Amino acid sequence: MRSNQFLQLQLHALGEKNGVYGRNLKTYRNHPTKIITQPGIVMKVLRRKRIVLFIAYFLLLILTMLNLANYRWTKEPQQCNLQMRSTPYQGRSDIRFLYRPSLDKKRQLVYVLTTWRSGSSFFGELFNQHPEVFFLYEPMWHIWQKLYPGDAVSLQGAARDMLSSLYRCDLSVFQLYNSPGGKNFTSLGLFGATLNKVICSSPLCSASRKEVVGMVDDKVCKKCPPQSLGLLEEECLKYNTIVIKGVRVLDVNVLAPLMEDPSLDLKVIHLVRDPRAVANSRIKSRHGLIRENLQVVRSRDPKLHRIPFVDPGHKISKKDGADYHSVGAMEVICDRTYRSLRTALNPPGWLKGKYLAVRYEDLVENPVKTLRNVYQFANLSANLDIESFAFNMTNGTSSSSKPFIVSARNATQAASAWRTVLSIQQIKQVEDYCHHAMAILGYERVRTAGEAKDLSKSLLTASKLPN
Repeated sequence: MRSNQFLQLQLHALGEKNGVYGRNLKTYRNHPTKIITQPGIVMKVLRRKRIVLFIAYFLLLILTMLNLANYRWTKEPQQCNLQMRSTPYQGRSDIRFLYRPSLDKKRQLVYVLTTWRSGSSFFGELFNQHPEVFFLYEPMWHIWQKLYPGDAVSLQGAARDMLSSLYRCDLSVFQLYNSPGGKNFTSLGLFGATLNKVICSSPLCSASRKEVVGMVDDKVCKKCPPQSLGLLEEECLKYNTIVIKGVRVLDVNVLAPLMEDPSLDLKVIHLVRDPRAVANSRIKSRHGLIRENLQVVRSRDPKLHRIPFVDPGHKISKKDGADYHSVGAMEVICDRTYRSLRTALNPPGWLKGKYLAVRYEDLVENPVKTLRNVYQFANLSANLDIESFAFNMTNGTSSSSKPFIVSARNATQAASAWRTVLSIQQIKQVEDYCHHAMAILGYERVRTAGEAKDLSKSLLTASKLPN
């Protein structure tokens, strides 16, 4: 009895020090079985907690799935043929292109793999004239000019990276090779812009008409207002076929990462020409190729033994020095061409069905037939106007023209001009550099100067490359 009284006194004292505690304690003292006698309240609270936890878990699961889907979408490579939302042009540092899935087939991409003085300007013009083709002429020229005096082989990676951007209609890559402090690149700042039918035609310019076959008057196109690269990108996105012609990718194997990219449907047309004719044309245009010749020659293997460029006892002149670089560059060019041809003879998976070799000699001998084969490979259709253009450009009356200018000429005569111009020593040197590639392509070697000058004898045989 005394112990109960003592306990009540202690509780009363605590209640005076803490009114809240006292009130709570009083509640439990007055109603000692309130919680126990009403178990429904406990179950109701627990049920509410379980519902809240379930809803929170469900929302967290939804957010996680949405985040994962967004991550996968941003990681997928975006295709150039996907439509761009109508947003104002901004820099590439912003989120500029918001792509939507498209049910259309992939855009056809073509790279014309070739080398200097192989008839590539005329060959590229056959694509420039097609109304359904977005054509770019030598875009990697900007890389070689900016990174001069870098050697040719070391610039291959930069060339491939530029192509990767251009085939996605991302022309901002040109800004990387702009002069420090220079103005922003415009449509007329691109190499060969004043002969480009997209740049010189509506809506960018009125100097030409894309749907009409015929050479662009560069003097007229030069007067066109320069347009932003953003507008040119918008034009690029309108085309289902993009063709880029370049001489600065030396080996088809350099393009393997692009051809393996599932977001790019890239094909390669390999335009080749008799290396002796290429060397002769390089000598004729040596003043326009001084920088390029030096960059290519720097890539040569210094350990290789080479035959003398001139006959023993001959005093070397300045002209011989220029010719040395023109012909000496053929060593690197033919070595890389041979690598491409070996790959084409036993094509890996990424090249099967995506490679076509075209000999310049076949093109000028039968331009219409060759044009149809090339267009069929690129999923294009030829019309009478373009076929007439190809025929007329290879059957002109003149035997030569200024270097780097596309004009009508007697192309068959020009193709064999080297046989009467090059010395036997120069011929032997080129053949020493290029005999492996020549054997695959069907170009026969000559034994004497007389055999070279005998134009009645053809030096062209069947190519070993599959059709």
